[in-house]
Amino acid sequence: MRYKASGKRIYFRADAAFASPDVYESLEDNNILYAMRMKANSRLYEEVEHLMTRPVGRLSAKPKVFYHDFFYRAGSWRRQRRVIAMIEWHQGELFSRVGFIGANLSAKAESVVRFYNKRGPCEQYIKEANHGLGVLTWI
Repeated sequence: MRYKASGKRIYFRADAAFASPDVYESLEDNNILYAMRMKANSRLYEEVEHLMTRPVGRLSAKPKVFYHDFFYRAGSWRRQRRVIAMIEWHQGELFSRVGFIGANLSAKAESVVRFYNKRGPCEQYIKEANHGLGVLTWI
């Protein structure tokens, strides 16, 4: 690959549809840094159970967010990987919102989540471009 000779790092972020053992292995074999959403399961929830107690008092308009990172090995994986959990408590909601991200980035958990969340606008631009091209093909 040409990027290896340039000395540049490649970063990859994706949603849970791409989180398969083959994708993880390929990214790691090619020294590509990644942050991918993971499908939740009972073992992941066990790791964050201590953060699932609703905060005391009335929540402010700004959500309370807690981060927790740990190592986890799924049954289909050859080795354990870093997982970052984000637990958000929103005003007016009874239950928390929980998300899990698999990553090989060494940054703090909050920074990895911020990096992962930047994929949202990219997908919007792609949808807009596809829609625009679709309109052009009808003319």
